Amino acid sequence: MTTDHFEMTDGDYVPDPERDTAMLIAGFFDHISARLRQQELPESLISAMREQHAELEAANAHMVVDEPSLYNLRITVAVIAAYEELLPHLGSDAAVRAVRDALVEPLGDAVHASTRAMLDVAPDPFRAMVDVSRAREKYAFGKTFTFRRTADDDRRYLLDVHRCFYHDVLKANSASELTPVMCAFDGNWIEAIDPERHGFRFERDTTIGLGGSHCPFHFTRTAP
Repeated sequence: MTTDHFEMTDGDYVPDPERDTAMLIAGFFDHISARLRQQELPESLISAMREQHAELEAANAHMVVDEPSLYNLRITVAVIAAYEELLPHLGSDAAVRAVRDALVEPLGDAVHASTRAMLDVAPDPFRAMVDVSRAREKYAFGKTFTFRRTADDDRRYLLDVHRCFYHDVLKANSASELTPVMCAFDGNWIEAIDPERHGFRFERDTTIGLGGSHCPFHFTRTAP
């Protein structure tokens, strides 16, 4: 059985935002459904979430400026819709944990495995990871994110995100406290990087969602 669920080991990776978003949202609501059963909450909440999801997507459609923003909006408002429906039943802290787990866990193993497989077979794992980052910047994030590179050479790729569309959508919907939920998803691929094994390290000391002025995505070689 392949561990490369996202076809990252070919060396010419291009993300498929439509496919990935559909998988993410399906897994998200399935996870929420399981949580409702565990906590004996009404299953009707899922229907309410999906209805709210569609309404929020329509209400925020003016924020879409390119194809990536269409799918990123869809993901973000799914988190808002689920949180708003869970909040009266669970309280703020538990509702945040519930939506974070639902976003992170369903595809977590697959993202981790694909990233690890790609790095393990790459002749130069650092360069392979930088290439993936560039592809995602273009195809998965697009114009609604602002990227600045303070270093871009054979030893360092220091990328800073100064505008985050996820945060913009959450802020516009009075839900900026959910931005760290979106940040948490990155842990799935970050944890696949083994500096001793792959010859580079990744550092992200803060994010906009955690109160930083920007989100640093810094890749640095640790080996010659």
